Amino acid sequence: MIKYILAAGACMASVAPVAAQETPLPIQAVRAPAQPATVLPAGTEIALTMSQTVTTKGRGWEEGDQFGLTVAAPVMLGDFVVIPKGTKAVGRITWLTSRGAFGKSGKMDIELEHLELGGRRINIDGTYRQEGKGATLATVGGVIAAGVFAGFITGRSGEIPQGRELMATLESDLPVALPEGATLAPKPVTATFVPGSAQAEEARQAAVEVEQAEAAEAARPATEIKIQTKND
Repeated sequence: MIKYILAAGACMASVAPVAAQETPLPIQAVRAPAQPATVLPAGTEIALTMSQTVTTKGRGWEEGDQFGLTVAAPVMLGDFVVIPKGTKAVGRITWLTSRGAFGKSGKMDIELEHLELGGRRINIDGTYRQEGKGATLATVGGVIAAGVFAGFITGRSGEIPQGRELMATLESDLPVALPEGATLAPKPVTATFVPGSAQAEEARQAAVEVEQAEAAEAARPATEIKIQTKND
């Protein structure tokens, strides 16, 4: 009898914890912030205009000094202006030496740093070197100068004048919020043929037939002229 009681007690002990379990609470889902689907891609070119003259002459400028620029033309994404003309930009002198004895020219490196747009700093790339002995502004890092840099050398002092145009590029993708309901116009799709495909072979054959027809047409008037000359 005692064995039956112990067995029953063991069964009750085994089912008691299951009966005491509670239904787990559901996980509360939180709506994630919307991610902009449209960006102005990194590497987009931005034409800038110097707002002031930077020169190696005298002691007016030193390494580390910042100078101002403005966006020379609006930067577009489709039909929308993302960076308006006149947007302020900032550059910095990263290295500068004044002209010295024995014909040593003044030299400087400048770096285009960022735009100031909508209360934000948008990082840009663009590094240039100016030497007083030349009439061109060299680029560093593959950034191409936007204008023809001539006529802005003062003696052997390097000078980049106010109004000179420089080219910068966008450092990273810039998220863009389009107006509600607006979309970018789809880019036209151009059909291409894979070499060796049936479509490519048909296109090649059609081109050959056109060339042959044009050659026959061009030869016909010449034959007629010879026949008329012989009869005369």
